[in-house]
Amino acid sequence: MEIKDQIGFDNEKYLQEQTASILERVNRFNHKLYIEFGGKILYDYHAARVLPGFDPNVKMRLLQMLKDKIDVILCINAGDIERKKIRADFGIAYDSDALKSIDDFREWGIEISAVVITRYQNQAPARTFKNKLERRGVKVYLHYPTKGYPTDIDLIVSDQGYGSNEYIATSNPIVVVTGPGPGSGKLATCLGNLYHEYRRGVKAGYAKFETFPIWDLPIEHKVNIAYEAATVDLDDRVMIDEHHLKAYNKEVVNYNRDIEAFHLLKRIIEKITGGESMYQSPTDMGVNRASSGIINDKIISEASHQEIIRRYFRCAVEYVMGIVDKDTLNRAVKIMKKVGASEEDRRVVKPAREAAKEAERKGKGNAGIFCGAAIELHDGTIVTGKNSPLMHASSSLILNAAKRLAGLPDNLYLLPKNIIDSVSYLKKNILDGKMVSLDVDETLILLGVSAHSNPAAQMVLENLKFLRDCEVHLTHIPTPGDEAGLRKLKVNVTCDPEYSSKSLFISGQ
Repeated sequence: MEIKDQIGFDNEKYLQEQTASILERVNRFNHKLYIEFGGKILYDYHAARVLPGFDPNVKMRLLQMLKDKIDVILCINAGDIERKKIRADFGIAYDSDALKSIDDFREWGIEISAVVITRYQNQAPARTFKNKLERRGVKVYLHYPTKGYPTDIDLIVSDQGYGSNEYIATSNPIVVVTGPGPGSGKLATCLGNLYHEYRRGVKAGYAKFETFPIWDLPIEHKVNIAYEAATVDLDDRVMIDEHHLKAYNKEVVNYNRDIEAFHLLKRIIEKITGGESMYQSPTDMGVNRASSGIINDKIISEASHQEIIRRYFRCAVEYVMGIVDKDTLNRAVKIMKKVGASEEDRRVVKPAREAAKEAERKGKGNAGIFCGAAIELHDGTIVTGKNSPLMHASSSLILNAAKRLAGLPDNLYLLPKNIIDSVSYLKKNILDGKMVSLDVDETLILLGVSAHSNPAAQMVLENLKFLRDCEVHLTHIPTPGDEAGLRKLKVNVTCDPEYSSKSLFISGQ
């Protein structure tokens, strides 16, 4: 059984160790260090799920502590802009996420020094994005694909390679290079500016800050296996860092791409600096001290076990939706087997499926698909919901859970029939909709309207905030309105890889 709401990670201890590690590295490099920040600086919900107690914004707190010493460069791949790549946890495209990041950094008192559009080849959407930023006063640089990469070191490290991209001017000793997800061009941006620094006589350095995998935990530790599950589409594998083992006779872990690319990266750095690299392994390059914050390994391991199951469900859904291929799904299944996990190890899965069966029994003879949903509240209580002609299973679930928290009876009606009828009429007769039952987003709005005149609805409204970080499972893929509403409530959602409608157009929205 999952260990509920227990702390396994100490943020303050982590911050102390992490700050010291970064400052020590800066001092090695003539007080100019480019740090490639992998993962998410803000809203790192994966880390928060596998390291209970981890503040999703703790890395921003770290930067805030160092803000008088840092410049921040934000990278975004022009191809990702063109493809409208989506950040899953927010449901927004990478270019929108970049805009949000600039706003978020400002709220924390840190200005983004520059935005770099990487691998730029005059793509129209990237050009529009550049114009939008510049007209709002943001400095934008265009970086083109590096000539000779990855085989011709002499061409890469030349004025025709890294030197062909414009130097990004910074004034502080630490330059944080970040971006929305993998493939943003962070490494090339770091190395390109490093090349320019050496041309200017500044002996700057490079380091990498990536939370996962955690290099000084065993290769089979579930927190590292959860990293593999989270990057299953990239086929990342946690491995013994053979370079580190050879240099220091010490077993540490890293992931396959960094290990495989190290020899090339080491040669590039040595070519830039004109001397031998101080780094003997990819792990050497890292400054991460996440393990210093772990205070309860049992809690961390169980939380990681649960995250592996969540990631499996997400992969299964993405396979049905055509986003990932069969090999990716097979890798997710293999990871589940590796840790001995089953779908129903996730406590909300079985109750959700039983709720769907109950809906089917009650609606026997009616056409349609019967859906169930379940949520685990913070005290371990399981609440369920099922679909009806009036509302989606997810909508029913949220109302039932909030009523439970408010101490109200399950059979109490919160939304006036006349309001529901009006919305149904609007959807069906005015907007020509085929689905008139209420999704979560619509239900939350109607609940807010009802709260004005209904004290019970007001009580339920006030308790919605206590659903945050609760675990939810649905027997069917949520509709866009369900997904949007559940995201706003900040619950951790998984679902079975089944559509909630037989209609191709509606299901594929």
